[in-house]
Formats: sequence, C-alpha cells, structure tokens
Amino acid sequence: MNLIDIGHAVRERRSTLGLSQAQLAHLSGLSRQTLVGLENGTLSDLGVNRAGQVMAVLGLDSPKPDTLTRRKKRGLWMAAKTASVSYARELGPDALEKALASGEVSPPFAPHLTHLLDEAPVSIVVMAVEETASRAHVPPRQIWRNVAKLAESLSVHRRALWA
Repeated sequence: MNLIDIGHAVRERRSTLGLSQAQLAHLSGLSRQTLVGLENGTLSDLGVNRAGQVMAVLGLDSPKPDTLTRRKKRGLWMAAKTASVSYARELGPDALEKALASGEVSPPFAPHLTHLLDEAPVSIVVMAVEETASRAHVPPRQIWRNVAKLAESLSVHRRALWA
C-alpha cells in the first residue's frame, strides 16, 4: 500500500462516515491542507505515525508489510532492461542471473553490469539479487558477495555501496 492508496481509502472512509475534511483533520491532528493532499494523491510524504493517526481515527487497518507484491515483479527482467538501456546489444535476464550467481561477467556485458551497479535504483538490484538467489538455490548473502566482487572488478563508482 502506498500513500496514494491510503489517500483513496481515507477519502472513501471519511465520506462513508459523513465527516468533512476539516472534522477529520481536527480529529486526527493533521492540518486540513495535509488531509486534502493525502486524499488527492498530491502529498509527497507523510510519516508513518501521522498516517497511522488518520487511519486509526477512521478505523482503517494497515496491512502487515510483506513482500507479496514484490515477488510478483520480475526483478531479473527489470534489472536486465535497466542495464541495457544505453546499449545496442541487450543483456538478457538469464545472462544477468549467470553473472550475479557466479560473480563473473562475460566481456560484452561488462558495460551493462557497470551501468546497472552505478545507475539503477537500489530496489531493482535488490529484486534481481533476490530472484537470482531463489532461482540458483543459493543464499542471498552469496549473491551479495558476487555483486560486491563484480562492483570491485568493474570499478563501478558506487562500489562502496555494494561492498
């Protein structure tokens, strides 16, 4: 669940309860402006405690954090696409998996891995590591060691991040 989903649920529940935005803002300790931003999906950030306050007032339960949504994403595919964005030859998910599982990359794909480790959002790399570990039947810790090894051997700028 993200902030936009929370905002939609808050608006729906507030309306069901017959509360105005001003009333709900007062009851939950938020400003009306913050509540309007939350409901409209324009609020860029709201702390966990503040989101929890408004949800508690409305009797909305927050789901237990889990990885169900993330497991549905294709981490290796997303990472391979990200790594290939600037290159004519595409790095496929299987080749990326092989590199992450072994800690070695074939020379034609070295620039792809460098780009991935230097530029990709960390969450994409995490998904690729998780999926590689699962598919290769090895502990994620081993894949992380391989990522660090690749970052060092490719001299990526963010190698300290992966160390």
